[in-house]
Amino acid sequence: MPDERIPGKLIGAIVAVGSLAFIGILTETVMTVLFPQLMREFNVDTATVQWITTIYLLVVAATMPLSSYLNRRFKHRTLFLAAVALAVLGSLIMIVGHAFPVILIARVIQGMGSGVATPLMINIILEQSPKSKVGRLMGVGSLVITVAPAIGPTVGGAVSSILPWRAIFVIVIPIILLVSLPVGLKCVEQHRPTEEARLNSLQFVSIVLALCGLVMFLNQAGVAVSAAVSGGSATVSAVFAVVSLIVGLGALLFFGWSSKRSFSPLIRLGWLRDPMVLLHLIAYMLLPIVGIGFGYVITNVAQLSLGTSAFLSGALVLPGALIGAFFAPVGGMLYDRFGPVRPILGAFFAAICGPILLLVFSMRLTPVTLAGFYFIFGLGYSLGFSNIMTNALRNIAPQFMPDGNAVFNTCLQFGGAAGTALFSTILSVAQAGAGEEGGATFRHATAVGGSWTFATMIGIVAIAICCLIAAFRIGAKRNSRL
Repeated sequence: MPDERIPGKLIGAIVAVGSLAFIGILTETVMTVLFPQLMREFNVDTATVQWITTIYLLVVAATMPLSSYLNRRFKHRTLFLAAVALAVLGSLIMIVGHAFPVILIARVIQGMGSGVATPLMINIILEQSPKSKVGRLMGVGSLVITVAPAIGPTVGGAVSSILPWRAIFVIVIPIILLVSLPVGLKCVEQHRPTEEARLNSLQFVSIVLALCGLVMFLNQAGVAVSAAVSGGSATVSAVFAVVSLIVGLGALLFFGWSSKRSFSPLIRLGWLRDPMVLLHLIAYMLLPIVGIGFGYVITNVAQLSLGTSAFLSGALVLPGALIGAFFAPVGGMLYDRFGPVRPILGAFFAAICGPILLLVFSMRLTPVTLAGFYFIFGLGYSLGFSNIMTNALRNIAPQFMPDGNAVFNTCLQFGGAAGTALFSTILSVAQAGAGEEGGATFRHATAVGGSWTFATMIGIVAIAICCLIAAFRIGAKRNSRL
């Protein structure tokens, strides 16, 4: 049917906007593999250097709640140009910055750019795709985003082996200006009218405080535990962790309370009363803890436990993440053909086998088995992950799609930030008091920390699967009553 054809300009818009998100995530995962090098250059420890990744993900997560307001208030092309400007500015600061705080400022700016670009791409897909092709195009959007983590560690290891690590940002600027920008100017279109939406600044501040507080709690709790294990003073970090948790939870509760009573809320949350959609959201937040955190764990275990180079540690992530990412559209096609249950649950029952095998062989891993077991997880994760959001948003009213998109993308980025903070904390605790980096004791301690992280991953994925099973049962009961 003619109306079911995918317009060429829609594909161009997805590529143009998605490439900005791609570059943001690429540079985030590039930095992950460079952590040992950055620790030496800036004279910081593991718990500190991970903020290069965590602060980026945290800013993306804090920007995501604005996407519903931005989508209603501004034209797609205006948002696209803002994302381009932020991405270029952040990369320029990364090139010239030679102090750790300056690098963090650059990551904040880059995170804002990705926080605008990612939900913009999803909104374009949801608003402009033919109904029978939504799953497929959501898979394409997922591919654009998930290929970046696939090649990021490899790019980081390859570039750092022959060039200074800042060369990465010299390379991405021409790509943005010569590819993303002209394609976007030609293809990004506006299919729905803008509204006179108002920004509720108090709610925005509260959600930012909530996200920052919860991630700071994870980070400082880890610092406190690590200090206690190594015999140092943990009082200050423990107090800071407790305060962060109270602030984070309090701000989150205030945001929910004020959203219900506001005439113009930052995000409309009424659709979350549906338990089936809520269970999808919980799973969608939990799984990136593992999916995004895996890149950090694999590259650091490979370097600090197995003694591989930065290039090889990045290459270990490539087979599973890259091939798995290209299966994301396949997962979308399976969703369009068979519905949600079998494609989603089958994918994650396969994915959980990866961390199970990593845990079983954790103390006798080799680079080959590390890459192979991650391949299993990456393939299953990519087949099923984007379908969770697709299925949830299909079960809410069309007028609430931008709100659902904002919440799901916020939870995705928060899960990624939490995962990096959580797994870096576990490794830091295991490494505490194990001597200098490179020694046999330190390598053994890192391997032990790896086994702890793999066990944690299994638990997280299992909880997500249980949430999805419960959601599908609710859906089946509803369908049986029709």
